[in-house]
Amino acid sequence: MSAPDTQLRLAVPGDEAAVIACVNDSYGLYLDRMSTPPAPMLDDYRALIDRRVVHLAENAGRLVGLIVMWPTDDHFYVDNVAVASSAQGGGIGRLLLDLARRTAMAQGHNEVRLYTNEVMTENINYYPKLGFVETHRGVESGYQRVYFSLSVDTDV
Repeated sequence: MSAPDTQLRLAVPGDEAAVIACVNDSYGLYLDRMSTPPAPMLDDYRALIDRRVVHLAENAGRLVGLIVMWPTDDHFYVDNVAVASSAQGGGIGRLLLDLARRTAMAQGHNEVRLYTNEVMTENINYYPKLGFVETHRGVESGYQRVYFSLSVDTDV
């Protein structure tokens, strides 16, 4: 499986179960590291799909990843990037984050922001490889978070 063979599309209500399964698969490895489930595992995906902020990555008709993203007043926000464990390492995350960068640019934003949990060390190491810069760390909603920013002029 590779990113070039992957199609991107907006999620529709019938995708909810597959979206939840992908998120649970992607974030499941962190359950042993955290005292509460990762925040993306608690989201209301029906509401997010209805808001039209969930985009899917599909390969051979199978959901391999997703991104939840939307514009804010001063930046473009990525709330969640989830890649199925079987597809990790194949460029799906990069493809989804490039979609965020391109969408942000098309909507007139100069910056993409996201965060990850402090125990998700894989993500903390991954985002800088794509051009993201760590901006700060802090506690939000009971989670220890690491915040990142990406200029839309930076290729992911």
